[in-house]
Amino acid sequence: MTIAENDEANLTKSFAGLRVLDFSTTIAGPHCARMLADMGAEVIKIEQADGETMRSRPPLRNNCSTVFGQLNVGKKSLVLDLKSEKAIEIIRRLVASSDILVENFRPGVMRRLKLDYASLHQVNPKLIYCSISGYGQTGPSAELPAYAPVIHAASGYDMAHLSYQPGRTRPDYCGIYHADVVTGTYAFGAISAALYQRHGTKEGQHIDVSMLESMLSLTLTELQSSQFEVRFPKRPMFGPLETADGYVTVAIASEKTFQNLVKAAGRPDWVTDPRFAKYGDRRDNWGELMEGVETWSRTLSTEKCLAALNQSGVPCSAYRTVAEALRDPQIAHRRALSEVRDGGGTFKVLNLPFRMSGADVSAGKRTATLGEHTVTYLRESGLSEEEITAFTGKSVAAE
Repeated sequence: MTIAENDEANLTKSFAGLRVLDFSTTIAGPHCARMLADMGAEVIKIEQADGETMRSRPPLRNNCSTVFGQLNVGKKSLVLDLKSEKAIEIIRRLVASSDILVENFRPGVMRRLKLDYASLHQVNPKLIYCSISGYGQTGPSAELPAYAPVIHAASGYDMAHLSYQPGRTRPDYCGIYHADVVTGTYAFGAISAALYQRHGTKEGQHIDVSMLESMLSLTLTELQSSQFEVRFPKRPMFGPLETADGYVTVAIASEKTFQNLVKAAGRPDWVTDPRFAKYGDRRDNWGELMEGVETWSRTLSTEKCLAALNQSGVPCSAYRTVAEALRDPQIAHRRALSEVRDGGGTFKVLNLPFRMSGADVSAGKRTATLGEHTVTYLRESGLSEEEITAFTGKSVAAE
């Protein structure tokens, strides 16, 4: 039985029974909280009356954003005005029955609202409180505004990436927000660790996640080389190889894969060529090696080039669009996509990229409409029907 088959029959969710208050917006925090929801936690997304920013991001169908859905599917929606003392009181009541709180406001905002960790720890000592920010909760940069493109630049990531682009002197534009995704994933891991620790201590704790440090974690080699004046050897550059009708890439990271590449390209002489025979020589003459490989790859279509490389055991791929990647039969085999629903119809979201033999790991079935669960949680917090009507400004008799 494969893990995928076991998931299909197993309805257990690892975090079933946990309650999460999600104050986060945009990408990093919502990504973290959606991972918790996929694992079975009840995630209550707290929004302002005009809704979270991502609700307006295209693609939109019937004013419903699928990008918002990708980040927030499976969560509940509770609308509260955080400037209202009554709303703060309601939140404190919900905190009493919650396990986790996720927020990504600028440091100091939650303290001013009296919803910081120190204040809420008194309400619920078992609360795991996760703060995500650009630079961390304290320090000289703590209160600086930060979004992913700023963190990419501040972390050195963009300049490190530029160093691998021969002939380029200007850093790239930022189109994909790596910092948000990696930070949200680190936050998820930290929360999971805190939950485990709580089994022994019976106490919650405050988690402080820095986008800057999260992004720095992607610069493994560069982080080390930046500390020393000694000259590091050139690093192989993996990039596009032209074919007769497109581009492929190969990754030659071991002696075995080099031998396999030699076989695929029909160049056994490279094994003894002094430019390539030893690993150090190959690093110094990497450009010449790739030029030689490209001379061969240009004689083949992308399909035939990949067939030859795969047959020889060379790690390789065509350069695909995201749409092409999603059509890969491997994605279907892994059940990597789930069809979900919102007010605009159905669309697909990516499931978490791991499977578990003893638990179901999958996205929720739908994205909540703005404020859909407000009345439910107001009732739970102890408000009467009259108080709920006064608080929301509309009758709730029919709800």
